[in-house]
This record gives sequence, C-alpha cells and structure tokens, in this order.
Amino acid sequence: MAGKRRKFDAEFREGAVRIVAETGKPIPLVAKDLGINETTLATWVSRARAAGKAGPTGESEELARLRRENAQLKRDNKELVMERDVLKRCMVLWVK
Repeated sequence: MAGKRRKFDAEFREGAVRIVAETGKPIPLVAKDLGINETTLATWVSRARAAGKAGPTGESEELARLRRENAQLKRDNKELVMERDVLKRCMVLWVK
C-alpha cells in the first residue's frame, strides 16, 4: 500500500526552484535537504525554466555582470602582482 501523497503549496515549490536557480546546487542535494523526491523537484525546475521563471531576469543579469567584473578584477590583480614582483627585483639589483 502506497503512502499518502503529499501536497506542496505554490510558495514552497517556487522557493525550492529558487534555491536551485540561485545557489546552483544540484537538484538531488536540494531535494534531500528539503525532504522531497528529486524527480518532483526536477519537474518543478523544468516547468519553471520552460515558463521563464527560473530566476528573476534582473538578478540573473546582475549576477552575470558581477561574475564578469570579478573575472576582470582577478586578471588585473594578477597583472599588478607580476608588476610588483618585477619592481622588487629591479630594486634589489639597483641597491647592490
């Protein structure tokens, strides 16, 4: 005999989909954390993506912009570290 079928309200479903979309965690992990079947969550996520509700457009654009900015800052930092090291070496040679 099968157990009772649980009903989830729309707010819970949207919250679960938002967790998957915003954190990037895998569906099985989020489903386990929430105590639901991973197939159920995967269905909710695929329906939300098909409907275009996987994440607010403004937030996803902002996230993409911040990731690009972060990558650029990392490149700039790497270049500055190399320039600093060159100046250190020049200073050592100049002092001798």
